[in-house]
Amino acid sequence: MLSVRVVAWGVTLVSVTKAMSGLPGITCSGCRELGAPAAAGSRDAHSDSPPQELQRLAAVPGCDPGRTNDLLLLRPRTQDNSCTSSKHVLFFHGDIQNFQEEMLLHSDCVPWVRWSLEQVGGVLGRRFPDSHIWVVRASRMYLHKFSCYQHFVECNMFGAPEHSAYSPGQGAFCHLRSLLSNAMHCANLPHPLPPPEGPIPPGFSLTLVGFSKGCVVLNQLLYELPGAQADPRMSDFVQRISDMFWLDGGHPGGSETWVTNKEVLKELASSGISVHAHVTPYEVCDPMRAWVGREHGVFVKTLEEFGACPSKKLHFEDEPPSIENHFRVIKEF
Repeated sequence: MLSVRVVAWGVTLVSVTKAMSGLPGITCSGCRELGAPAAAGSRDAHSDSPPQELQRLAAVPGCDPGRTNDLLLLRPRTQDNSCTSSKHVLFFHGDIQNFQEEMLLHSDCVPWVRWSLEQVGGVLGRRFPDSHIWVVRASRMYLHKFSCYQHFVECNMFGAPEHSAYSPGQGAFCHLRSLLSNAMHCANLPHPLPPPEGPIPPGFSLTLVGFSKGCVVLNQLLYELPGAQADPRMSDFVQRISDMFWLDGGHPGGSETWVTNKEVLKELASSGISVHAHVTPYEVCDPMRAWVGREHGVFVKTLEEFGACPSKKLHFEDEPPSIENHFRVIKEF
């Protein structure tokens, strides 16, 4: 929930955007494949170079042509330089985070360029070396800062969500499956995920990671979970989700930063999905937003009451709350 406090500090919000359609690319199965940007000389001196193997896919459609997201792909590499893994990790970023060259255009974003989407892709590649890493860019960045995942969940201009139940052919699960299927075809991966009516490839598994605002996508998936499991066109896909990671979730709404609905959490506890909750004092110990810490506690306790064993950790608990530590949880989880 970085965005609210950025506004509170009086940071100037710039309204000029750089259209992604202006970047060179080639047509590829309904999406455009863009080359990785060259390293910028003004990049923060403390940031590592993003992996050269990152592939950018622009305007990949989801469950309908009007719902598109840009993605970054980092492929796993084996000793024989092949890409045969059926494991996939999807990351949903928070506010401020964007492609590196976009962040460098705006002075308010430059201090955090070390947490650009390219940099995060490299971090996740080291965390999950045997998996395909997909960094999903929010479909809209309001005022260059506020990540809005409106193709996954209804939200206001600042990205605060309004969660809803599963609707066949719509919603977060439908968009997620179609988006990943189209992206895999666009990237020419072997054994791509087929449309909903097709069989899931053998060995396919999915890990979902949400950071800060990106956790709203994971929360929406939880609200849709009962309906998705009951839908024969979606149930096999849901069963391939092995892990879900919540990393210091936060958004500008006044509630539902963490899911506390007992029926929803009961479904999650019985699903077999491994749940991981990593937080920092920046979110769960903020006295001005005390409900975040309370909701996090209810989320973990309720899952435990239903027999689940969520992994949980409060990072940097002996350090003052800070935005830097908020971002650092991406490296530490």
